[in-house]
Amino acid sequence: MDLAVDAARLLSRLEELGRIGATGDGGCARLALTDEDREGRDLVVTWMRDLGLDVQVDAIGNVVAVREGREAGPPVMCGSHVDTVATGGIYDGNLGVLAGLEVLETLASAGVLPRRPMAVAFFTDEEGARFAPDMLGSLVYAGGMGVEEAYDLVGIDGARLGDELARIGYLGSLPCPGLVPHAYVELHIEQGPVLEANGEVIGAVTGVQGISWQEVRFGGQFNHAGTTPMAYRHDAGFAAAQAAVAARALARDLGPPQVATVGKLDLRPGLVNVVAGASALTIDLRNTDGDMLAEAERRMAAEIDRISGDEGVTVERRQLARFDPVEFDERIVGLVEETARAHGHRVRRLPSGAGHDAQMLARRCPAGMVFVPSAGGISHNPAEFTSPEHLEAGANVLLHVLHRLAEEDVLS
Repeated sequence: MDLAVDAARLLSRLEELGRIGATGDGGCARLALTDEDREGRDLVVTWMRDLGLDVQVDAIGNVVAVREGREAGPPVMCGSHVDTVATGGIYDGNLGVLAGLEVLETLASAGVLPRRPMAVAFFTDEEGARFAPDMLGSLVYAGGMGVEEAYDLVGIDGARLGDELARIGYLGSLPCPGLVPHAYVELHIEQGPVLEANGEVIGAVTGVQGISWQEVRFGGQFNHAGTTPMAYRHDAGFAAAQAAVAARALARDLGPPQVATVGKLDLRPGLVNVVAGASALTIDLRNTDGDMLAEAERRMAAEIDRISGDEGVTVERRQLARFDPVEFDERIVGLVEETARAHGHRVRRLPSGAGHDAQMLARRCPAGMVFVPSAGGISHNPAEFTSPEHLEAGANVLLHVLHRLAEEDVLS
């Protein structure tokens, strides 16, 4: 049977979900467990129930919707997330969830009931933009963090995660860790420039690079900007600036695929004529090689110690997230590649530079990902865009990969 998704329906749902938390510039902001996130969740759950799926919510707010198969057993699962960053687009995460719904609706409309159950899920706080770490919901689902520990996390606005989960009505009863799927496959935009630059339509994702997030706080001395000679300063702002420069220099020195980002910087008291007495910054280090990531962390720590000593400021560090690199199941990577080529698409094997829920599910079952191009390599930005043709191509590859997995006995 020549199955194909309804691309217009998929795009319509992406656009409708994107209107929730719309920022007026083509983007949307649905930080995890906010009112906007609740509204987005409610819409997706409505669509799930409209398809007759069995919708359940677990103790960390992950939502799993199941369509039964001809036989009972672990489901073939797909999904992603519906929370966004504050400057989000309409595709990141949302595509994986709504394409999953489209797959299940396409099969149902065609009267196809696979051997295995099939499930589509969306996971809580994948972005980590409000509550760190990122991929939080799937981390708890996979057993990498306890539920009570997650409940006590405090967000950037001072809110407690467990309280917010209850407030928006998504404190579910399903236990964590969750059920172990037969396999998990996630469709996602690339969020980088490689596929577009090489004229390729599908990425068969080989794995996810390791991620290290930390917050660094320097404590100096508030003082007058005009009367304090440079040699007598203990400038926490200067220390933070040096740390940011050191992170960039570290990435350049280690070379690709090492990357380093200072995405948040705060100076106190934040006045033009006062030497900063306190500063805080985040440092994001990533590498596909676990040993190289550890080396980057070691060298960054040494630089921070040097900077604080030279400037005479105190330093405090807090680890926000730490995940080793993940390799996806070779069988699924090959199946994505084979399916894409069978549909006439140019395909490339490549690692993911961003973190994804699939890397957490890989702890518990065979997992993989399908990438489609991001125009200009832009994401976490209202200008984020993937063409309708590429959305359709990715969703059809997902459809056939999931269907094939759902008809088999075991992964071999």
